Amino acid sequence: MQFRYRALKGNKVVVRTMEAESTDAVLRFLKDNGLFPIDVGQANANLYSHFGFLLNQVSFSDIVDFTRQIAIMLNAGLTLLDSFSILKKQITRPSLLKMIEDIDKEIRSGSSFSDALKKYRQHFSNLYIALVSSGEASGKLSDILLRLSDNLEKQRELKGKLKGALIYPVIVVFGMFAVMFVMVTFVVPKLLTLYKDFGVDLPFTTKILITVSGFSARFWPVIVAAAVGLTVAFRAFLATARGKNFKDTLILKIPVVSRVVKISALVDTTRTLSILIGSGVSILDSINIVSETSDNGRFEQAFKNIYKQVEKGISLGNAMVQEKVFPPILVQMTMVGEQTGHLDETLGRIAKYFELESEIAMKAMTVLIEPLILVVLGTGVGFLVISVLTPIYNLTNSLK
Repeated sequence: MQFRYRALKGNKVVVRTMEAESTDAVLRFLKDNGLFPIDVGQANANLYSHFGFLLNQVSFSDIVDFTRQIAIMLNAGLTLLDSFSILKKQITRPSLLKMIEDIDKEIRSGSSFSDALKKYRQHFSNLYIALVSSGEASGKLSDILLRLSDNLEKQRELKGKLKGALIYPVIVVFGMFAVMFVMVTFVVPKLLTLYKDFGVDLPFTTKILITVSGFSARFWPVIVAAAVGLTVAFRAFLATARGKNFKDTLILKIPVVSRVVKISALVDTTRTLSILIGSGVSILDSINIVSETSDNGRFEQAFKNIYKQVEKGISLGNAMVQEKVFPPILVQMTMVGEQTGHLDETLGRIAKYFELESEIAMKAMTVLIEPLILVVLGTGVGFLVISVLTPIYNLTNSLK
């Protein structure tokens, strides 16, 4: 993989890219060559942050990089305040710099790192804050931040793969509807006026096209405004608790997409539980944090139900049995982890298993979606061609 690093050599900042197997390999290279690491990450992992730059907002990718930088500097022996001092000199984006300066100011005034992060809950989840608090209490903040940054980078990579798998079909479908709308509204009416002059007997598909085209040509501003309004209203509905539950339930019922979404959620929850429990957070608190940070409403509700069961004294594995969203392998491995006393390690291993499954599921989804798009495109284009050309064919036959 291609990595990009920023490091100190004397009083100069060195920015380079290099091929390496992992972040740890890059850190060893820097240490062996007398370089002090400031930031290490994949060279192509910052695409999303460009959009944050354009909008002048702090993106998820910024948080990932921020966590990695702090973790590396703490692990290298710097204090938290020194780490923030270096970061403030390196960051140029106003929104990100302001956030870092505010957090640094809170820490210098006597607040803990975890308390300072609570000011920016829109960027730092309960999971993030809980892990930082656990690291401060145990004196292992640098180690926990390294594990947290690894987790965030894997989340970013998984989200990137999922978006990459969906962006092609979304663009194609959107483009198809846009082209068809322009054709039906502005091009087809000019062709169909020819048929009226010749008095040709029109087939049923052409009559449908004439009706749709006439309505679209006359009321296209209303159609565009209605489409925009419905999109805004639908997005507002999805932002509500009822809308989120509707979306999550619907997604889990779509044959191809549901498997990808479900496995991605399993990757997140198992890895998060592994990190929390391994960092010394109690099982009850870990379950509560996972339920609050879950992106899918079905999994969120499942963990809330599990929390109530575990609170009564039931084991985590036995509580999972009652929730249908969890596959048998996860339930069984959780029970094994509880019996052996290595629940965090077991959950970490099952998370890696689900990662492999998610990649397979995404590839399968891509393979299945592409021919489906071709069928939809072919149907739409075929309808237009038949509706427009059939009357011309009938006209030429009548002239003979």
